[in-house]
Amino acid sequence: MYNEILQKKAKIGIIGLGYVGLPIALEFAKKVSVIGFDINQSRVEMMRNQIDPSGELDSEAFSNCDIEFTTDVAVLRQANFFIVAVPTPIDDHKLPDLKPLLSASKTVGKAIKKGDYVIFESTTYPGCTEDDCIPVIEEISGLKFVTDFKAGYSPERINPGDKVHTLPNITKVVAGCDAESLDTIAKVYEIVVKAGTHRASSIKVAEAAKIIENTQRDVNIALMNELSIIFNKIGINTYEVLEAAGTKWNFLKFSPGLVGGHCIGVDPYYLTYKAAELGYHAQVINSGRFVNDSVGFYIAKQTVKRMVAAGKNNSEARVLVMGATFKEDVEDIRNSKVADVVNEFKSYGVSVDVVDPKANTDELMHEYGFGLIPKPQPAYDAIVVAVSHNEYINLDEAYFKSIAAPRCILVDIKGLYRNKIKQLTYWSL
Repeated sequence: MYNEILQKKAKIGIIGLGYVGLPIALEFAKKVSVIGFDINQSRVEMMRNQIDPSGELDSEAFSNCDIEFTTDVAVLRQANFFIVAVPTPIDDHKLPDLKPLLSASKTVGKAIKKGDYVIFESTTYPGCTEDDCIPVIEEISGLKFVTDFKAGYSPERINPGDKVHTLPNITKVVAGCDAESLDTIAKVYEIVVKAGTHRASSIKVAEAAKIIENTQRDVNIALMNELSIIFNKIGINTYEVLEAAGTKWNFLKFSPGLVGGHCIGVDPYYLTYKAAELGYHAQVINSGRFVNDSVGFYIAKQTVKRMVAAGKNNSEARVLVMGATFKEDVEDIRNSKVADVVNEFKSYGVSVDVVDPKANTDELMHEYGFGLIPKPQPAYDAIVVAVSHNEYINLDEAYFKSIAAPRCILVDIKGLYRNKIKQLTYWSL
């Protein structure tokens, strides 16, 4: 399989061309022949015109690529090495939503042939690939796992907005269903991954490795958020405390903030779901999730308390929220916790304007029920800088004063302007 891919006698098929799938597809397409499959026709048309619908890649990324974009399963059948890179969200009850993954598995089942490979990259709980996805492929294809087709798992490590830690530069964890598949999968990924691969002993180990990467970050950030609440009651600045503590060589440098997005804010729920299925209540992980899911409401409540203390009437107050994406310098609004801040303000009867240089107003309206205004409309009783976009980093106090009402509160969630604000009332996590 490896040699046939190198010689372009076999094709790689990527199912799901979002933040994860498209970069993988284009990276492989610079070296081998690729079929990029997505169910969204409008997105496929954009990619055919060398446009990344996610806004992460420029048109040059599509240059010199041997790739065919399609929504047609018949075209996908030409592939022999399938990589599944669809999202794994949670539902309204914070339970794993496997619908995209199982739908992709059905697609693979319609396209896979004897001797082919399928590798899953979607983040999920240990056991999902073999217990949930493979049976679907077997049922649809009529083929038998291991005997007729091989499967593996290689967790994605794409970091939206990060131009340094890209696919070629990050060690790729790989796993197979047997020794032969592990070797083949590792060699295929090493075509594009310069940093090399780590060969996990089993598919479950690789699945678990991925899910604890984000769970570890989630728990650490939750600690910082809880410390922020405590330090706020004491009357000291969390970032000053972290700066002092960070002088110790082994201090872990995490900071408080809103924890959203499609990874850190979601993946731990897959692990707690699996733990509960096995009869164990994951106390630390669940506690961390509770803390981080509460931060948006906490920020709005603390801001309203300060507005009231400044003599402002909630029903007449106007707040500006700057930033709506789930993190800085990306267009991605999925699971953005800024929505919690906005909605909590509205629950107090406060009028809220939202601006963001990256986000799409129609997507926000569809997802959260609010859109963007083109530019701030002074004067505001509170200004919340929620996302540390590059466009906001160098703003000074004069700018904020120009759009502020008397006794305005500046809320600096990420501590961008610490020690730079002298006249406005300042608060940060």
